[in-house]
Amino acid sequence: MLFRLLLLLALCGAGSAAMVVSVSLRGSWRIRSGNGSLELPAEVPGCVHSALFHQRLIQDPYYRFNNLNYRWIALDNWTYIKKFKIPFDMSKWRKVNLVFEGIDTVTAVLLNNVPVGETDNMFRSYSFDITHVVQAVNILEVHFQSPVIYADQRSKVHTHYSVPPNCPPRVQDGECHVNFIRKAQCSFSWDWGPSFPTQGIWKDVRIEAYNICHLNYFTFTPIYDNNIQEWNLEIESSFDVSSSKPVLGQAIIAIPELKIQQTNSVELHHGERIVKLFVKIDKSVTIETWWPHGHGNQTGYNMTVLFKLDGGLSFEKSAKVYFRTVELIEEPIKGSRGLSFYFKINGLPIFLKGSNWIPADSFQDRVTSALLRLLLQSVVDANMNALRVWGGGIYEQDEFYELCDELGIMVWQDFMFACALYPTDQDFMDSVRAEVAYQVRRLKSHPSIITWSGNNENEAALVLNWYDIQSSHLSTYIDDYVTLYVKNIRRIVFEGDQTRPFITSSPTNGAKSTAEGWLSENPYDPNYGDIHFYDYVGDCWNWKIFPKARFVSEYGYQSWPSFSTLEKVSSKEDWSYESKFAHHRQHFTDGNYKMLHQAELHFKLPQSADQLRKFKDTIYLTQVMQAQCVKTETEFYRRSRSEIVYGEGHTMGALYWQLNDIWQAPSWSSLEYGGRWKMLHYFARHFFAPLLPVGFENEDVFFIYGVSDLHSDHKVRAHTWSSLEPVCSETTKPFVMKAGESALLYDKPVAELLRGCTNCTRQSCVVSFYLSTDRELLSPTNYHFLSSPKEAKGLQKANITATISQQGDTFVFHLKTSAVAPFVWLDVGSIPGRFSDNGFLMTEKTRTVFFYPWKPTSESELERSFHVTSLADIY
Repeated sequence: MLFRLLLLLALCGAGSAAMVVSVSLRGSWRIRSGNGSLELPAEVPGCVHSALFHQRLIQDPYYRFNNLNYRWIALDNWTYIKKFKIPFDMSKWRKVNLVFEGIDTVTAVLLNNVPVGETDNMFRSYSFDITHVVQAVNILEVHFQSPVIYADQRSKVHTHYSVPPNCPPRVQDGECHVNFIRKAQCSFSWDWGPSFPTQGIWKDVRIEAYNICHLNYFTFTPIYDNNIQEWNLEIESSFDVSSSKPVLGQAIIAIPELKIQQTNSVELHHGERIVKLFVKIDKSVTIETWWPHGHGNQTGYNMTVLFKLDGGLSFEKSAKVYFRTVELIEEPIKGSRGLSFYFKINGLPIFLKGSNWIPADSFQDRVTSALLRLLLQSVVDANMNALRVWGGGIYEQDEFYELCDELGIMVWQDFMFACALYPTDQDFMDSVRAEVAYQVRRLKSHPSIITWSGNNENEAALVLNWYDIQSSHLSTYIDDYVTLYVKNIRRIVFEGDQTRPFITSSPTNGAKSTAEGWLSENPYDPNYGDIHFYDYVGDCWNWKIFPKARFVSEYGYQSWPSFSTLEKVSSKEDWSYESKFAHHRQHFTDGNYKMLHQAELHFKLPQSADQLRKFKDTIYLTQVMQAQCVKTETEFYRRSRSEIVYGEGHTMGALYWQLNDIWQAPSWSSLEYGGRWKMLHYFARHFFAPLLPVGFENEDVFFIYGVSDLHSDHKVRAHTWSSLEPVCSETTKPFVMKAGESALLYDKPVAELLRGCTNCTRQSCVVSFYLSTDRELLSPTNYHFLSSPKEAKGLQKANITATISQQGDTFVFHLKTSAVAPFVWLDVGSIPGRFSDNGFLMTEKTRTVFFYPWKPTSESELERSFHVTSLADIY
């Protein structure tokens, strides 16, 4: 059977002899199991699991225990097959290449039964010369080797010493030796995700034919010359020249908005040739720089580069050019040992507010443009300005970075090495070098990427001896670490891109780690670099357990996703916190217990005799606990930006773990699988607000700090649990807050505060506060509990009702309550969308909340699905 082809006549010249032809091989293929017992249609881009699911040969891989039931798929060796015609006369083309933009992972490629190439790295493209093999009618076969078996084989041939860890913790139900294969490390399992080691052609594949030359890649870098305060643009293009004669022509660069029209002479000789072009931008031209979200516009300029070559051959590339500078500042701080660690964008110190990004699905063909936009729009909607693309997943698709450019999301880009040591044999290093060079070329034009980072937690793993390496063998692993991340990755990064910093690891002591031979004695030193911090035993309401660090790039607490998310992948017998499913879905050791332990410190645990009600109440309470814990911790980091206390402080980044989910399971995320907002994400919208009052206690004194870049007044109010009317209020005198700082605004002993409020005790009252001018509210209303809610006196079950109306594409929920209600949670079941606020403290009789649907819905559908929960409802 012959399959249809998508024929693209790309970059055409004057005649057929001059043009480049690109034939897409996307679309319909067939796949076959190792023993031939299964053969079925498959889509490219895609993977074997998706093909089996679409043909209804398997259930949803995420349903119940299917990550165990379908382990056989990853253990088999699959073959992708495509039979196709070439729609042009092959004799007229001097060079024909087969190009894979991404192939997952270990394969042998045969065209017409002739081996034409092999692959072993998911994170790079491959181009194979098929000039003497391609025919009018062709059969292309891609023979995949099981990634699990390949990784095991590679570990066994590495006989001179082991490279730990061998296997993930048993609770993860994962596969072993993932550090021996250049594939998404989390695909063999993680503490928040399943083991689905995929096989497939996961990006574009095509055939390219040409006679004279071909443009392999095109990239560019805006560079700011600080000495003469002038912007320049470096453009780099790679050509494969098949002509034996020199190819002459011109390169015409146009950026109309900057009044740039520049022509350069080009001379290309046989072989692989790099053309570098340099554009000086006149100082008299005003350039608007790219700024992170919340700090300015994301201005970009349209550029075209046209190569007009001999014989009528032309290549044209269009791109958006953004101008911005980035510096990582590590310098002494008065009153503190150590060094600062913060980023300047366009010369301005920026506090990084955000989270950590993991792959949005185990099966990348399910990650649509719409899903990416939904997740990244949710980032900026929650007042974030930064994401760390974590090193155990993938280098994201082009559209991810384009959206980050557009939305103003700064990206801390890890290279894909995580929580492991790695081999440094010749084959492995050759593969890594090609991967790094390819990714730097592909990504460096994006202004959103502000730093490269060599790995996730591998400096800490080695120095703190996570893998029980004997001290006599330690030098071998240190040599491997420096070889991989410094002598190779770092060197290749700086060869390709000198416009942004490179950090060897995260966490790291930065300049101190460098000075100590790239491995610091304590990578978690709060006075240097960035740190990761987790504490599930200490009381998260006690801010004193948190490190007053320079930059916190991971921290967090787990929660369960909503029942409507879990319901899709479970059955009735699973709907209990003690069920086999609940334990199976939890991949973090004792994770379910740790959530209840933290919740029980301040809340009563659900006790309903109805199993389903108790399960839903427990889910709700884990989200309350997570949101409150991360709120307390983040507010501590934000208020620490401008102060040094006992030699520590000047915190300039808070990236909680983690933003999104890879499947429906308990995790640290604030966005559930598919994008639904947990309570934490609604809280993040407040605790990452550009103007924020932060309340806390120390030695029975209540303090309020302001984190702001605005001029404002500030109000304090107190409420009793039993009354919807404030029992007292207090307003400060007008004050001015300096831009980009945190400052103490208010302090008063709690006893004195309570004396001024009739009949208030710690147990009967809650404090709320906000920043305002005389005329308008400028910050979210924040609150401070004077005691644990489980000790609250006068807290009543609130009768909360909603009247729903529609305004255009938005729905308005007019809420009424009979009592003060903490952690009010509005739920519309499986209807996709988000509220303007949720999980809030309701201290007034009425409140209006908006619902923004992600798909068309109606008032009646929302009314049928609507359910509201507040804290007293679960007692």
